[in-house]
Amino acid sequence: MLHCRTLRRTLHRRALLGRSLGAVTLAFGTSLSTRVLAAVAGQSAAEQFVSNNIQRGFDILNDAALSAADRRARFAAFLLDLTDLRRVAVFLLGRYARSAPAAQVDAFVDAFRDYSLAVYQSYFAQYAGQTLKVTGSRERAPGDDIVQTQVSGGSNGSAPLEVDFRIRSDGPKPVLVDIAVAGIWLALAQREEFSAVLSHSNGDIAALIQHLKTAQALYQ
Repeated sequence: MLHCRTLRRTLHRRALLGRSLGAVTLAFGTSLSTRVLAAVAGQSAAEQFVSNNIQRGFDILNDAALSAADRRARFAAFLLDLTDLRRVAVFLLGRYARSAPAAQVDAFVDAFRDYSLAVYQSYFAQYAGQTLKVTGSRERAPGDDIVQTQVSGGSNGSAPLEVDFRIRSDGPKPVLVDIAVAGIWLALAQREEFSAVLSHSNGDIAALIQHLKTAQALYQ
């Protein structure tokens, strides 16, 4: 069980992470009033991957023939296909992944997947009426690109929000591995939070799994 002070400290981080995860969902589908604006001509492969999958998520979330439960299930399957959550989860464990039993790492990956999906599904309905526009991309390394987008058009008249996606295409298929909201990279912020939990619990991954389950309950 986490010390109360540690839990209070992580609650603030979790609020930031929730907003960032919500922005991922914003990019992959919102209400019928959302428009996806991305020029097809001249787009890089990574830019096309982001644009095409925005439309896929858009179609799922706006399929009136689906029940709410079916829509959530299909959207979850879509996200799992789009992202490499295991790769992200192992990255988040950092050095602890190398010394932990494989079964414990697998249990953490499962808990991280369930937590991530709960957050995605909790936040997607909050971004109706927004517009996402692909504005460009840059290559970090071969098969590793950052796709830059802007989100705007909210009812509160706020300034456009920069949302960047890191796409890896060095495997069997392109996958989304990280997202930055207003310059803050999600996986790096999560790694800081999870490292604090592991440090406090002497590297006990079971404590981190429980931390994720407690956090997941806040979004359900």
